[in-house]
Amino acid sequence: MVNDGAGDVFSIETVGLTKRFVKKKHRGFFGFLRKDHPKKRQKENDDVTVALNNVNIKIRAGELFGLLGPNGSGKTTLIKCLSTILIPDEGRVTVNGFDVQKETSMVRASFGMVVGGERTLYWKLTARDNLMYFSSLYKMQRAYAKKRIEELLDAFQLSDRADERLEDYSSGMRQKVAIARALLHDPPILLLDEPTLGLDPNFARQIRKQIREISEKYGKTVLLTTHYMDEAEQLCDRLGFINHGNIVAVDTLNRLKAMVKEKELVEVAVYSPPVGIETHIRSMLPEAEVIKLIRGNEAEGTPSRIKVIGVTAEEHAGTIIDALRQKNVRIGSVNVVVPTLEDVFIKLTGAELRASGV
Repeated sequence: MVNDGAGDVFSIETVGLTKRFVKKKHRGFFGFLRKDHPKKRQKENDDVTVALNNVNIKIRAGELFGLLGPNGSGKTTLIKCLSTILIPDEGRVTVNGFDVQKETSMVRASFGMVVGGERTLYWKLTARDNLMYFSSLYKMQRAYAKKRIEELLDAFQLSDRADERLEDYSSGMRQKVAIARALLHDPPILLLDEPTLGLDPNFARQIRKQIREISEKYGKTVLLTTHYMDEAEQLCDRLGFINHGNIVAVDTLNRLKAMVKEKELVEVAVYSPPVGIETHIRSMLPEAEVIKLIRGNEAEGTPSRIKVIGVTAEEHAGTIIDALRQKNVRIGSVNVVVPTLEDVFIKLTGAELRASGV
């Protein structure tokens, strides 16, 4: 772990972390005959995507830190760099005080990792056999491994079905086994990459409860990536927003929400808004910081929402209504609302996250 000299101990720290991906362009059948300089040829023919751009994050020991961002924002790439799956192109990364490039084995021993929506277990084996297999990979003594496995099966309420094959489990139960596997060797850090992805509401609630218990009861450092707003609000001590590989904000929930004042946020429920409605409102309300249309599912009774951030609600609500009426938009309601994490993210990036998970 890293001590900053001011009393804070950090389990995870990145300084200038940058990761790029190069996609080779097709040069044609006779492309190999070109005589221009290799670097020039690469520049002309390769697409470079910057997945992480100068990322600086410090996560305290014992903290439950949430990383929020839309799909493709860089969340999973960051997790992979921390877990030594990917090698950073630039910058320095330390996990539990160990350098991810120079002390790889020590880094890997310091964390447990859970990825949502992927098959990371052996479905033809039972839950108990899966855990026994992974305990052998961790080189745990057999007697201790058996005791540890029983503890985890009991903690995750899996004991009564521990000898059934995972192929007969639900997605939520398999995810419980995946988290138990990550905790087998009692690591100080847990990396959770969208752990409730694709789960039904009941199992998602159970997984969230267990994540909170892991942090509070056992003092683990937890890095949670998600794009579910309610999940982040329920669980996290601090939150970081990432978009297009850039960290755009890091702070506590209350401080982030304070960035958008209640009187500066107007939300209008509308039906069948036409294309270009945001531009039309902008033409009548140029002083607004953000005007964002969030499409609903009107077939299921959920209207679309237009959020206007950065104007005094009392003074400008009428202008917003006039703009909508000019385009014959049916208005359901107009509210000055309490800011949410979604509003903060929209203000900072113009992007949109899922307001709630499953």
